Amino acid sequence: MFQGAVLIVALIGLLLPLLALISVLRGRFNGNEKLLWALVVIFAPFIGSILYFAIGRSKRLS
Repeated sequence: MFQGAVLIVALIGLLLPLLALISVLRGRFNGNEKLLWALVVIFAPFIGSILYFAIGRSKRLS
């Protein structure tokens, strides 16, 4: 049971930043916002991903 929970948390910890980075790279942003969000997701993967999905995704142009 405990191993299953650890596996789920590990998968979320790996997939969330990957999905956020893909979303950042595919989206269009004003100026240097794309670079800024990519760096946030790369250097603070879990928190950066949550911030991007909560704040940054609404700032995309497309």
